[in-house]
Amino acid sequence: MSKVIITVAPTGAWPSKKDNPAIPFTPKEIAQDVHECYKAGAAVAHLHMRDDQGLGTMSLEKFQETVALIKEKCDIVLNLTTSGDLNATDESRMAHLAKLKPELGSYDCGTMNWNHNSVFYNTPSFLEKLGLAMRENDVKPEVEIFDAGMVYTSLYYLKQGVLTAPIHYQFVLGVPGGIGATVQNLVFLQNLIPPDSTWSALGVGKGHMPIFLAALALGGHVRVGMEDNIFIDKGVLAKSNAQFVERAVRIIKETNGSPATPAEARSILGLKKLGG
Repeated sequence: MSKVIITVAPTGAWPSKKDNPAIPFTPKEIAQDVHECYKAGAAVAHLHMRDDQGLGTMSLEKFQETVALIKEKCDIVLNLTTSGDLNATDESRMAHLAKLKPELGSYDCGTMNWNHNSVFYNTPSFLEKLGLAMRENDVKPEVEIFDAGMVYTSLYYLKQGVLTAPIHYQFVLGVPGGIGATVQNLVFLQNLIPPDSTWSALGVGKGHMPIFLAALALGGHVRVGMEDNIFIDKGVLAKSNAQFVERAVRIIKETNGSPATPAEARSILGLKKLGG
C-alpha cells in the first residue's frame, strides 16, 4: 500500500471566526486541534499564528508557546509558515526558524498579486536569505508553488545552491492571483519538477476535492484544513479540522493507500531530526 502524507493546515492567516467559528486561533486552541488531527491520521501540521485580535502574525512568542504545547501532546511533524503576515519584515519571517528549528518551513517561491487586493512579497534577496537560513538550521523547505513560474524560480535556486535536492513541493491551486485549481494545471505543474522531488497538493475552496483526488491518482501527498477550505460539503461548514483529516484517511484507504505516520513522513521527506 502506498503511503500518503496528510498535512493539516488548521488556521491560516485569513479565515475568521465569522467565516467558521471552529477555526483555532489561540496557541491552546491550535495545539488541541493539531492533537486531534494527529489522532485522526495527520502526519504534518502546517502552522500559522494569530494575534489577540485574530489577525495573522509572525510573533515568535506565539510560535514558541504553540510549538511547546503541541510537542507535549504528540510527535507530529511541524511545518511553520514564513508568510503569516503581509506586513512582516524579512527578519520576523525567519526568526522562529533559528529559535525553534522546525523540521519543515514554508518557502513561497515568488512574489504575486494576492487575492486581487494586495501583494505577497517574496523578493529574490529574501528567498536567498531564507534558503540559507533554512540550511543553517536544518529546516527542510516546503517549496510552495502558487503559479508555474515559481517552479522555474525554485530550479534556479537549486542550481545556485540556495535550495538542495530533493525538493519537497506544495502545489497551492486556486488562490486568486495564482494558477487555477484544475486537474490539468496540477498535471502540468507536476511535470515541471525534478523526478526525485516529493510533492503535495491542495485546492482552495471548491477546488479542494478535485485536487485532492487528482493528487492521490498522480501519486502525490495531500493537504487539508481550514486554512484552505472552511466547508466539509457544499454550504456545510466543517465542524473541525479533524473532520477533514478523517475524510482524507477514509478516501486514501478506499483507494488502496495508507496514511503515513509522522515517522513514515520523516522517512519519505528525508528529514534529519527523526526524533520530532
